[in-house]
Amino acid sequence: MAIESYVVVHNIAKRHNVGTLARSATAFGVTELILVGRRDFNAFGSHGSTSHLRFRHFHSLTDARLFLKEKDCDICGVEITEDAVSIIDHPFKKSTAFLLGNEGTGLSAKECEICDFFVYIPQYGGGTASLNVTVAASIVLHHFGSIPNFNLILSYLTL
Repeated sequence: MAIESYVVVHNIAKRHNVGTLARSATAFGVTELILVGRRDFNAFGSHGSTSHLRFRHFHSLTDARLFLKEKDCDICGVEITEDAVSIIDHPFKKSTAFLLGNEGTGLSAKECEICDFFVYIPQYGGGTASLNVTVAASIVLHHFGSIPNFNLILSYLTL
């Protein structure tokens, strides 16, 4: 059973962030970048990575969710919520799609509704609880794939 990761892009305020997200997604082995709503984006910051990554477009979050559920994929919201789990606890059990919030307002109520669970990134400094969406994505995607033999551990857990 191959473990895959996806990034869901919806309501990103700064369109050029999609190019930088594509660069991080390529670096960390993301299967597909899923665009919801607007089809156009600015590839600035991608450094050519858009030619190494599959893109899929959906008109609505509901359609994107249906596709991901057909792939037996959890949808993980990256957001500081009351029930969010630290990424350090590595709560991932199978293929996972990461939904990151708007840089200014975070995940909307509609976006939160499609999530199976939430994670947050522990921060150790004061001053802000907010990270740029591309920085947050990079940290979460790196952590998702950082446990050695993750596929073997998951295979053992499902026996």
